[in-house]
Amino acid sequence: MPNDKVNPMKRFSNRVDDYIKSRPSYPEAIITFMQNELGLIPEDKIADIGSGTGKLSELLLKNPNMVYCVEPNKEMREAAEKMLKGFPNFISINGTAENTGLEPKCIRFITCAQAFHWFNHEKAKSEFERILLSDGWVVLIWNSRVIDSSNFMKDYEKFLLEFSVDYSQVNHKNIGEKILNNFFSNYRNIIFPYSQIFDFKGLRSRLLSSSYIPSETNARYCVMMDGLKDLFEKYEIDGNVEFIYNTEIYFGRM
Repeated sequence: MPNDKVNPMKRFSNRVDDYIKSRPSYPEAIITFMQNELGLIPEDKIADIGSGTGKLSELLLKNPNMVYCVEPNKEMREAAEKMLKGFPNFISINGTAENTGLEPKCIRFITCAQAFHWFNHEKAKSEFERILLSDGWVVLIWNSRVIDSSNFMKDYEKFLLEFSVDYSQVNHKNIGEKILNNFFSNYRNIIFPYSQIFDFKGLRSRLLSSSYIPSETNARYCVMMDGLKDLFEKYEIDGNVEFIYNTEIYFGRM
């Protein structure tokens, strides 16, 4: 189990409101891709591991699949339960990637959105193999900022490096071919473009939704907010700035 500094079961607890307000969802093209390329049908059961506040889960529920949302963080799990309670095919589980609590060989698709880099990969692999059907798929998804897509995105990355607590240690881009090759029997990847538009209030919320950003109790918080305001005013057009993402999908068999 990771220590408290990098433990996602604790570090997102005070950021749930900003996470709900400003974190991106995912392109609906993901569902079409899973249908056309991986054979997803409404009858398939899906385990959304590290489901957080349910941003990807909602797309899957609308398909409409039975979705087991496995999330260890109490505050994020409760937020998802509140937002997704209208879906009869939504099942919330207090569990982890390493111990989902699901029955053996009951799941055809495992999805992990913005979560895989937090897992103990060796233990998660064993658990995924336990719950996944023989013809099942694992689909890993990240919304990854395209840093070189604009001057704003370049300077926002520099801003994060200046003020973050442990950004480089917990960045999902640390997941490389070696880890993926050890996890999958084989895998492929596909990318979809995605973006968000923020006014300053939205940009502030987007920043504070990140677990590696200092909170209000940190001595650098006010300086950081002044810097964010300067960054926004430098690049805003008609009161907005644009976050540009690649939605990266890695998929394969166990």
